[in-house]
Amino acid sequence: MVAITLPDGSVRSYNGPVTGLDIARDIGAGLAKAALAVKVNGAMWDLTRTLTEDARVAVVTAKDEDGVHLLRHDAAHVMAEAVKELYPDTQVTIGPAIDNGFYYDFARETPFSTDDLDVIEERMRDIVARDEAIVREVWDRNKAIAFFEKQGEAYKAEIIRDLPESETITLYRQGAFIDLCRGPHLPSTGKLGTAFKLMKVAGAYWRGKSDNEMLQRIYGTAWPSKKDLDAYLTMLEEAEKRDHRRIGREMDLFHQQEEAVGSVFWHAKGWTLYRTVTAYMRRRLEAAGYEEVKTPQLVDYSLWEASGHADKFAENMFTIKTQDDRHLAVKPMNCPCHVQIFRQGIKSYRDLPLRMAEFGSCHRYEPSGALHGIMRVRAFTQDDAHIFCTEDQITSETIAFCHLLKAVYQDFGFTEVRVKFSDRPAKRAGTDETWDKAEAALLEASKAAGLETTLNPGEGAFYGPKLEFVLKDAIGRDWQCGTLQVDFVLPERLDAAYVAEDGQKKRPVMLHRAVLGSFERFLGILIENFAGRFPLWLAPVQAVVAPIVSDADEYAEEVAAELRAAGLRVETDLRNEKINAKVREHSLAKVPVIVVVGRREAENRTVALRRLGSDKQEVLALAEAQAKLRAEAKAPDLG
Repeated sequence: MVAITLPDGSVRSYNGPVTGLDIARDIGAGLAKAALAVKVNGAMWDLTRTLTEDARVAVVTAKDEDGVHLLRHDAAHVMAEAVKELYPDTQVTIGPAIDNGFYYDFARETPFSTDDLDVIEERMRDIVARDEAIVREVWDRNKAIAFFEKQGEAYKAEIIRDLPESETITLYRQGAFIDLCRGPHLPSTGKLGTAFKLMKVAGAYWRGKSDNEMLQRIYGTAWPSKKDLDAYLTMLEEAEKRDHRRIGREMDLFHQQEEAVGSVFWHAKGWTLYRTVTAYMRRRLEAAGYEEVKTPQLVDYSLWEASGHADKFAENMFTIKTQDDRHLAVKPMNCPCHVQIFRQGIKSYRDLPLRMAEFGSCHRYEPSGALHGIMRVRAFTQDDAHIFCTEDQITSETIAFCHLLKAVYQDFGFTEVRVKFSDRPAKRAGTDETWDKAEAALLEASKAAGLETTLNPGEGAFYGPKLEFVLKDAIGRDWQCGTLQVDFVLPERLDAAYVAEDGQKKRPVMLHRAVLGSFERFLGILIENFAGRFPLWLAPVQAVVAPIVSDADEYAEEVAAELRAAGLRVETDLRNEKINAKVREHSLAKVPVIVVVGRREAENRTVALRRLGSDKQEVLALAEAQAKLRAEAKAPDLG
């Protein structure tokens, strides 16, 4: 007998071995038709694999996140089959599912063109129409190597050679195409459907190493339905319009250049935005009981060796050898430096929790191909903080941090936030017992804070598990920004201690936390979220006073002075241009309010307010307009 426990807790018994498809059919014909795979004791399996032992089983459909991931994985394999049929001399290498899509890397002498994508996509539709069965086969490793070498697939043979001897070698056959893959896969190509599109061709090094040969990567996207695909493509069109790099140029916020790759040249208006966000965050942190500190940019490499970062993070660090043979590192993160401040003087349990914050300038080496505007840079500022506390304080500090984080996100207009729980990575510091304790503590604190979390397996920091807070922007994109990590490791490695109530020395727990993450990245997110049309409190230029005729220039200067006295960021436009041209130009620059004045306004001491995106204007007395705009421009935390 084989007992199968379903997600609702019910148990179904079978007289002998049973497949996932058998189970789905047993539950209902509709589910069997929709089934793509099954999860067996948490692991994804092909529908046709046989279960011979008792297990917990869930049927996976396209409504599930795992099902969508599977569709994208199979889209990559169908694309590889199409490429091999169309261009037989091409070698296929690696092709995974990724966020919102998939890619496959190909080795081919002739570059793919955008015209080729249409041809490949059409052949993919043919393969889907054939509804080829996708069959899992277990092969002897030497036989598999010989097979791929004979096929001219040197990359596949290399992958198999590099696998551990204990690894089961599985190949999947769909029609005449055979590929190396752990699986699982859809039961047939017809299950993929046609809601996919090939997007672009890019270069990629074999296995991501720059000293390896360059391959051609074809990216695509795949969805459960055409409606989902169309919505995604529409979102991409909107995202292109909101590209922070283009808007940054139009609004004169920043620029980047080759002489400082991965760094940002902030212009006056962009720096105003930066300082506005910084001032807001500083007020929030002070109100929440944080102490702001500042730590060095250059720190001896020995500290990073002691902390463990040198072992886990060396390839991303900038280092310097001085003339006196000192080995220094440009700070990639702030945490080891904050421990050094904590270690100055004797700390008591009465000093805890100690909340230490820094707007820390950090530098990390990112490959040039990974850089993207101000979203992915090498030089950035982290809104970093570390809370040194006792184990008993982990829950209360987590709750307080979550309240702070949610309030900040709401003030910036983000109301939809989901949370991922990232547990221990393969490459980590600390014992399993320490990780067990840290993960249990963070899970308990998450529940106490009322968080609903989804597991993000293996994505914790090397020193502790973490929560990742993911925002949804105005066009539905997800952005991971805030983090909270529980760390028992660094205080031990860097000898941080406090005197407990019983007089004994104990290690504090270190909570690493960020709300915005990288300032540069968060500002890029804000620019794209608002498409440059910032709420008044954030706008670099909040108002422009534009006279209709030169006779009103003196009054325009007076109006600007009154508004500046009220704390508004105001410019004047006294050029000899028609008012419609001025309004159009400042609207393109995303100025929220244009204050129009003419002879009549000067005589009556009034102003006409024109809002961004509106053809209407509101005529108010100057004093009334000043009070109205001052109230609207107040930061949310000051309201």
